[in-house]
Amino acid sequence: MQVAVVGAGDYEEKRCSLARELGRRIAEGGHVLITGGLGGVMEAASQGAKEAGGVAVGILPGEKEAANPYVTVAIGTGMGHGRNAIVVRSADVVIALPGLYGTLSEIALALKMDKTVVDLGDWNVEGMIKAESLGEAMEIVEAKAKTAARRRRG
Repeated sequence: MQVAVVGAGDYEEKRCSLARELGRRIAEGGHVLITGGLGGVMEAASQGAKEAGGVAVGILPGEKEAANPYVTVAIGTGMGHGRNAIVVRSADVVIALPGLYGTLSEIALALKMDKTVVDLGDWNVEGMIKAESLGEAMEIVEAKAKTAARRRRG
């Protein structure tokens, strides 16, 4: 399962600790983390995934050298904010933490692509699944993974 974590690129430590723990749990669940590869939520989630031995893919707006130090696979797109479409298209589930317009664009694109989008912030956007905790968000990811596994087995 590939799980995108989206949220603000500039974040206070309290929220970064949530993103770090989310990245850790994604990796421990055997899933691949996808982010925009820069700072804030993206860096914190990548740090959690990498420290748990997982894979953190960063899909960057410019060159791959701009990736945060915890990204294990950096993809430079040269697309600026257009890379948001690649971030969410690459994911099976998108988990949205609080953010600004970039995060909102990722939410909108993911919903338009019929992705499962988990609200782990205060988005209150129709079509998102509200999670009251990190544990609830991961339950949604695991349920999606089980459904996907059943489909593959036929």
